[in-house]
Amino acid sequence: MARLEPALSVVVPIFNEEAVLPLFAARLRAALDSLAEAYEVVAVDDGSTDATPAVLAGLRRGWPQLRVVRLRRNSGHQAALTAGLFRARGAYVASIDADLQDPPELLAEMLRTARTGELDVVYGVRSDRSTDSPFKRATAGLYYRVVRRLVGNSVPAQAGDFRLLSRATVEALRELPERGPVLRLVVPWLGFPSGEVDYVREQRAAGRTKYSLSRMLRLAMDSITSFSAAPLRVATWLGVGGVVLCSAMLVVAFVAYLGHYTVAGWASLYVAVLFLGAVQLLCLGLLGEYIARIYVAVQGRPSYFIGSDSDDATEHAPVDAAEDPHADDVLTVTTTPGPRTPR
Repeated sequence: MARLEPALSVVVPIFNEEAVLPLFAARLRAALDSLAEAYEVVAVDDGSTDATPAVLAGLRRGWPQLRVVRLRRNSGHQAALTAGLFRARGAYVASIDADLQDPPELLAEMLRTARTGELDVVYGVRSDRSTDSPFKRATAGLYYRVVRRLVGNSVPAQAGDFRLLSRATVEALRELPERGPVLRLVVPWLGFPSGEVDYVREQRAAGRTKYSLSRMLRLAMDSITSFSAAPLRVATWLGVGGVVLCSAMLVVAFVAYLGHYTVAGWASLYVAVLFLGAVQLLCLGLLGEYIARIYVAVQGRPSYFIGSDSDDATEHAPVDAAEDPHADDVLTVTTTPGPRTPR
């Protein structure tokens, strides 16, 4: 019997969000029920260690449209988001975080904008981030300026992972061979017709942010190194600048020697050694980032493992590697007892 595909799938990556989940589920369900269309919510539990799985199980008992996909380990926000996108079945697929900083009520407007404008992508753009800390606003602004300079102006400013994608866009993402893509850069790179919906970013409703400074730095580094070789060119220009500066210092030293102006001391030598050492270490670090990405790609390990999917039809359906190029990236691991070896 053919299964009715929903008009809208909403993917929610979740990690240790037991405090905010009931509030988020209440607002999201009210917003989606008002659409009067078939929908599904794909909650991707990214290896939570608190009571999040129990909260999701309780919510699912009274919400048949809620589907829970659990990853076997914490794989990161982008990996969980990718897992949900590739498992969603809707004609349109939206993504939203569970912290309620992005309003679920905006999903109806995003869907309407996509249909009336015949758009494949609709970005939720933060027009007001006054609820964020000054440090968060400053670092976010710097991040978007850098990536727009490196990747191009196709990346909307102040657009995170709150977006709506058509089925064609999701299938295009599925065709990409890249492992662990940064979706906020990959989606604009595809070049599908897109639009924007502005909104005011709200405060986190409950719980604590899971995006620490180290994770933000990791995201920034992944964004830059996965889309541009500019850092390697920066390293090259630093090397060229270092050679020019040292050549100038040699000329100055030679002129001082001829004029008998040399003074015994260690300060100039100390500064020169520190400068050249810093440039070399910086260049080696940038080169190491790219080599590390090559190493990870050569290993070919999947970016996430599916532990379970509450949608039984999806959970037990065989994966055709010829139809799904990411069949090697998404592994549903099950354990079955094998035959005993006689002694």
